[in-house]
Amino acid sequence: MTRPAFLHPFARPAAEEFITIVRGEGAAVFDAAGRRYVDALASLWYCNVGHGRTEIADAVAAQLHVLENYNCFDQFTNEPAEAITAELAAMSPVPGARVFLTSSGSEAVDSALKLARLSFSQQGRPEKHVLVGRSNAYHGVTFGGLSLQGIAPNKVGFGPLLDTVHHTGHHDLDEAEALFGEHGDRIAAFIAEPVQGAGGVHPPEPGYLAGLRRLCDEHDALLIFDEVITGFGRLGGWWGADRYGVVPDLVTFAKAVTSGYQPLGGVLVGPRVLGPLEADPTFVLRHGHTYSGHPAACVAATANIAILRDEGLVDRAEPIGRVLGGGLERLCDEGLVAGVRGVGAIWAVDMVDGVSHLAVRDAMFERGVIVRPLGASTIAFCPPLVIGVDDLALCLDALADAIADQA
Repeated sequence: MTRPAFLHPFARPAAEEFITIVRGEGAAVFDAAGRRYVDALASLWYCNVGHGRTEIADAVAAQLHVLENYNCFDQFTNEPAEAITAELAAMSPVPGARVFLTSSGSEAVDSALKLARLSFSQQGRPEKHVLVGRSNAYHGVTFGGLSLQGIAPNKVGFGPLLDTVHHTGHHDLDEAEALFGEHGDRIAAFIAEPVQGAGGVHPPEPGYLAGLRRLCDEHDALLIFDEVITGFGRLGGWWGADRYGVVPDLVTFAKAVTSGYQPLGGVLVGPRVLGPLEADPTFVLRHGHTYSGHPAACVAATANIAILRDEGLVDRAEPIGRVLGGGLERLCDEGLVAGVRGVGAIWAVDMVDGVSHLAVRDAMFERGVIVRPLGASTIAFCPPLVIGVDDLALCLDALADAIADQA
């Protein structure tokens, strides 16, 4: 068999066969043979409103008929970009924020890191350029986010990354405090996911995020929340910052801002960063992307957020969590899995010794459920917020049966 021309992301370049997904409907997708699968990962942590939403498709098509795109550099703008940024600023967990737009979460993270450094440079403090991340963290694949993330295999083979970067344990506030004590006068920003996603679904320990806020305040550093996964309803509120009651200085977003119907990401930029950038009326922000403010992506976000709001889907995260998390806890009580963790509508289980999470993933797929294996032993669940109880039950049954296959 000939290898396809498409070099797939996060896949083996030598692979020759792939599963072709041809359509989606609600919480399910269908392959080329017509077989239905519960999409228990919302494609890749993002399809919160579910598949097949014609209202989003229609909004995008209508915009493409009028204006497909025009750059937003310098003096240009467009109505959809102005509308979605005003809406996002109004719902931001950071009072007084403005919104910088990108096309992906990776671009959003690198933009936030650059803006953090730039704000101190504009204050005449270029020495504050050190960046801090955490173990198990995932912050995208461009060089800044890759340098800050804490998933070692993702860094292999790409050569030297940013060298002014430090990492702490993903729940270790004492380690963070020690790091600030040593480097605080040079630290520009600490970046953290409110709930770590690709690193294994790790909710924060009580008081941890508030402790990071305190340390950043004490050392005049910026706190960045990477909400690419946690934003737009995943945790039962619009933002993880809202759920945990901590106000960051910058927030990155992507994924569920459009539920994947168009590529869009961005950064909520708070007053501590805006102040130095806006102080000099001659200063030019020399950062941006060709598709920053793409109107078709912006109308997709507007339509998507309207669905989340009008259908009360943000409030669906907690009921989903009670069913899914409760079922996973029962499997743990029965000894079928080694551990369970989650919050809202994002959950994970760890396999017991001798059970391969990859084999479990494959067996669940054969039973019509798509999940994501993470690390050495974890299976993650992050379903669309429209998923029904029958499909949640199928996820739990498929997991139990897949584990039993290896007994």
